[in-house]
Amino acid sequence: MEILGFYLRKLYTVFKGEILILPSRVVVLLFFFFLLCLPLVTQDPYLLRILILASIFAIFAASWDLLSGFTGQMNFGHALFFGVAAYTAALLNLQARVPPWGSIPLGALAAVFTGLIVGIPCLRLRGTYLALTTLAFPIILLGIVYAVPGITGGELGISGLARLSGSRITDYYITVGLMLGLCTLMWKITQSNTGLIFHAIREDELAARTAGINTTRYKLLAFCLSGFFAGISGGLYAHFMRIAGPANLEVTMSFTVVIWAIFGGVVTIYGPVGAVFILFPLLELFHFWPKLRMLMFALVILFILLYMPDGLLPWIRDKIETECPRCKVRNVATRKACRACTAQLD
Repeated sequence: MEILGFYLRKLYTVFKGEILILPSRVVVLLFFFFLLCLPLVTQDPYLLRILILASIFAIFAASWDLLSGFTGQMNFGHALFFGVAAYTAALLNLQARVPPWGSIPLGALAAVFTGLIVGIPCLRLRGTYLALTTLAFPIILLGIVYAVPGITGGELGISGLARLSGSRITDYYITVGLMLGLCTLMWKITQSNTGLIFHAIREDELAARTAGINTTRYKLLAFCLSGFFAGISGGLYAHFMRIAGPANLEVTMSFTVVIWAIFGGVVTIYGPVGAVFILFPLLELFHFWPKLRMLMFALVILFILLYMPDGLLPWIRDKIETECPRCKVRNVATRKACRACTAQLD
């Protein structure tokens, strides 16, 4: 009992001193509670479906930010990882009778292998050349999908996959739980020494190499990690929708994830996640105006890009918090002195 009491007091201290002290962390905590407790309030199938798909795409968007945002390896073909995992999970499920709890991780591993295949030839490329090269890979795979319809289903795709679970509520908790866990893991990676190296490669790869960092290894690691997380989202999507088709590899999917990341704020992980939970339900809402749907959606995106170039969530965070110029610790915007070093805040 004494040991349990010790850890409870320690948890309370961390909770009070690290989470409740900043508004942004309180908002994240409330977001966690909202998603986990929503089925206790309503079990509307349509609402749960929207949030399940938003959770899947949030993992996908955060995985793009992990690669392109933090390392600067601009990937315009991120749908490749999503589609490879979806097709792999579908084939394993239908041909080998592998259940979803096995086919989804194996699909993610196939996406990791794909990340190696894509990453190796792209190591010496930068900027526009890298973006166009990554864009070519899903187009090539899409051509292969159409060329072997006996295996891939061609234009119709592969349908009839096993469901994630037997109920919509269970599907919801599986996808939301994985989203919260995997996005937190991605955020922790970016806060670790590996994340610092990713930052260094993004800012000045030559300087990082001069400092003794094996940039080749870390760029390949970024491709593989991003592929793994995107693969999990692709496998989840295939089993939830019960189909893996050419739409999973289309250019539209790759550019949509870029829009989500830029809208929410790159180099944050939480930015793309928040953007998906804002934009995806908003796009569903615009279904009531089918003729104006894409126009209204585009106007929302343009407004954010024009007036909040760093993204919506970083803009909001900067309004409610301020960074200490001396120790770089974030504080509530109303504070006059830093909570860590007592330096005066502007």
